[in-house]
Amino acid sequence: MRKTPTRAPRTPRLRAALVAVAVAAVTGTTLAGSPAVASSGAAPTTDTTQFKGVNWADPRDNFADDLLQLSGLSTTDTYRQTYAKATRIIAAFRANLGANTVRLPINPYTVNGAYWKSYRGVIDAASDQGFKVIVSYWEGTGAQKDGFIDDTATYWPMWDTVVKAYKNDERVYFEPMNEPHGYTDTEWADIAAKWLSTYSKVPRNRVFVSGAGYNDHVTSVCADPRLKGTYLSLHHYGFWKDYATYDQWVADLKVRIGDCANRTVADEFGAPMTTGLNYNVKTPDNNFVNYVQAVTDTFRELKMGSVYWPGLRTDDTYSVQTLTGTTDRPWLATTNQSGADRLAWAWGRGKPVKG
Repeated sequence: MRKTPTRAPRTPRLRAALVAVAVAAVTGTTLAGSPAVASSGAAPTTDTTQFKGVNWADPRDNFADDLLQLSGLSTTDTYRQTYAKATRIIAAFRANLGANTVRLPINPYTVNGAYWKSYRGVIDAASDQGFKVIVSYWEGTGAQKDGFIDDTATYWPMWDTVVKAYKNDERVYFEPMNEPHGYTDTEWADIAAKWLSTYSKVPRNRVFVSGAGYNDHVTSVCADPRLKGTYLSLHHYGFWKDYATYDQWVADLKVRIGDCANRTVADEFGAPMTTGLNYNVKTPDNNFVNYVQAVTDTFRELKMGSVYWPGLRTDDTYSVQTLTGTTDRPWLATTNQSGADRLAWAWGRGKPVKG
């Protein structure tokens, strides 16, 4: 789920909010179609706090029917130019936020053509700096934005190319699809299982299986024995509710996770960062302050990794970083230090919220 620039809540994602409300109540009731507590099976034995990251996005929200152009980059850049710019932006994520993970979009237009050579510069630059890289497939926009794989005839060749390029790079992780909300829980689990069998040589601990729906609950994929050993990705947003207390946000998040926290990474969560909110001080009457404090406390408590949406997206009020410097030598500045402080807290550093 994304934040459309200058609008809150974002119109293209209102249906996400409705789905979220439908599948879970703030009081911790069972998610529709999913058990509230699911067996974690052969889940990783360690926590997921190794993932401390941000999303780097196209200004259009990664839903595109053409080449993806990450904020600060250009589709006319060569590999060398892309690598140089990405190296600086990745370094800024680390310097400004303490991040060690970046989540990047792919689509068939970007991978199956000539631009793939240049786009690889982003992945390579991040990996070469020791970052973990989560590569995720995004569907198209307009009529294509329906929660289904747009075209299996181009989807599987895309993954063939990406897996071939990065199967031996231990820092690169594969997420078969972002927000597969067009499918039922069972249908999505079937597709994820097919991905795992198709790329059986990829270690399962380098695969992120999206939660069902809008990645809004992981209990169903966690319970599926075919998906054992994978990480699970959860999305969670404050705009899903007009208002909830801190405790209600904690309950809402925990019911979506069940007992699967040791496999789960929240690889999207976010709130306004350019509107002047102070996330370091308790403000019970503010929904977004309650939300950010609740989820970052819970990620820390449950030893869950988290990847903020977005670290960088041009003109997005949720973006915790903004471009500075020149076109050829980009750098980043933090848009809300209190937001960055809450990320640090979620990632095991920093200080708790003031009373």
